[in-house]
Amino acid sequence: MARVKPSKVKSKRWGGARYVPKRKFCSFCSDKVEVIDYKDPSKLCSYISERGKVKPRRRTGNCAKHQRAVAVAIKRARHLALLPYVPAHIRKTGGVGIRD
Repeated sequence: MARVKPSKVKSKRWGGARYVPKRKFCSFCSDKVEVIDYKDPSKLCSYISERGKVKPRRRTGNCAKHQRAVAVAIKRARHLALLPYVPAHIRKTGGVGIRD
């Protein structure tokens, strides 16, 4: 096997355009929301994955204070059967928090 000198290998590290991710912001802070209501499953469904898990802060962009409040609201809504616990129920109904 022929070995290539490191100086001849093009490095992607320094060449080309650099990826700069879009800055995420807390939607609750920007809207100045006082209370996150567990009785509104349509708003909470955007913070639940297709597997039924609570999405993390790095995906949603929430601040720590509001992410904790969202998690508590989702747990309360699940306890009252407003939101599903399991992904099988999500697939069966065709969405999260949709009632007919």
